[in-house]
Amino acid sequence: MTGPRSQELFEHAGRLFPGAVNSPVRAFRGVGGIPPFVASGHRAELIDVDGKHYVDFVGSWGPLILGHAHPAVVAAISEAAAGGTSFGAPHEREIQLAELIRAAMPSIERLRFVSSGTEATMSALRLARGFTGRTKILKFDGSYHGHSDGLLVAAGSGLLTSGLAASAGVPPSWTTETLSVPYNNLRSVEEAFALHHDAIAAIIVEPVAGNMGVISPAEGFLQGLRKLTSDNGALLVFDEVITGFRVGPGGAQVRYGITPDLTCLGKIIGGGLPVGAYGGRSDVMSLVAPEGPVYQAGTLSGNPVSMAAGIATLHLLSQKDAYQRLDTLGKQLADGLADAARTVETPIQVQRVGSMLTPFFTDAPVADELSAKRSDTDRYASFFHALLADGIYPPPSQFEAWFVSLAHTERDVQQAVAAAERALKK
Repeated sequence: MTGPRSQELFEHAGRLFPGAVNSPVRAFRGVGGIPPFVASGHRAELIDVDGKHYVDFVGSWGPLILGHAHPAVVAAISEAAAGGTSFGAPHEREIQLAELIRAAMPSIERLRFVSSGTEATMSALRLARGFTGRTKILKFDGSYHGHSDGLLVAAGSGLLTSGLAASAGVPPSWTTETLSVPYNNLRSVEEAFALHHDAIAAIIVEPVAGNMGVISPAEGFLQGLRKLTSDNGALLVFDEVITGFRVGPGGAQVRYGITPDLTCLGKIIGGGLPVGAYGGRSDVMSLVAPEGPVYQAGTLSGNPVSMAAGIATLHLLSQKDAYQRLDTLGKQLADGLADAARTVETPIQVQRVGSMLTPFFTDAPVADELSAKRSDTDRYASFFHALLADGIYPPPSQFEAWFVSLAHTERDVQQAVAAAERALKK
């Protein structure tokens, strides 16, 4: 039960914001009820305005890989802000963060900072069209790449939760330029190229799906995409907004040994502050204005405070055993949830890559949007609210990833697993 102050604030917010929120999934439409309003976050914990504490497995939807208010990140933000919060001009921190990214992801020879993941994917696909002279983009059912018009086709995450196939306000002329096929189905990609081989500018893919729940790429899937794009003169764009610096220091592309032409980043590279980036092959990036004819600009791009937070975060992630610890904690949580489900004979598929995971309430492995949508969303909603009442904060949607941070402890994980077992018995 949400506390009285949160209920009061939700009612007030409803008079100001559509759905009382500033991003749809926060409204709890996928699970029902009223969200608690957060007062503060410390390490792996959230505290709401009614004083209730939660172990947080959302982590601001992924960027807080160090936990809330890490002292080094807060110090970096404070120092940067004291020197100016925005310049609209070049500064050295842009170079410092870019060098850290390029060192971790060799496929990124040059890059451009932006202010969000949506802006990164939108800009990367404009660039792909400009480079190839083609118009069509191929994406995958259930994958979400931001809310730009051309990508709101069979999207996942928040749109899956509300049962919408796309969005009102998107012109049909935009959707005709976007092809959407099943994730992990290489044959469907081959068929798309057979029909549109001279029109497809790029494939954009989450190398590990994270917006219809966590789904690993099938064996050979990413390699097949790399070959098909190369053979057909199209670009391969990895959307690593979630997976970048999450599933390993070089993202999914290093983890799986694939070299994309362009990569989109966000979340972790800003240390929890608004940020995005896109980058890749130097010959492709040379088309970006002012060097080339593909226009993209942003007053707050390369914001000094965001750059400082990102630099501090990536430095801490480079410490020995950081990713080993993340992987260990992720495995402990995933295994614990699966064991809890077996104890009470509840059909759950817990799917994990590194420190991101999803417990799907279904009796069969999930490989794509269709199999994800077979999950029992009502059962997840009950599970969610039981966990919330027990002091655990999971994603308020069956189709989202849980995230473990370096701030989590084994005790936090054990607390979550014990709460899950109690929730599943209800």
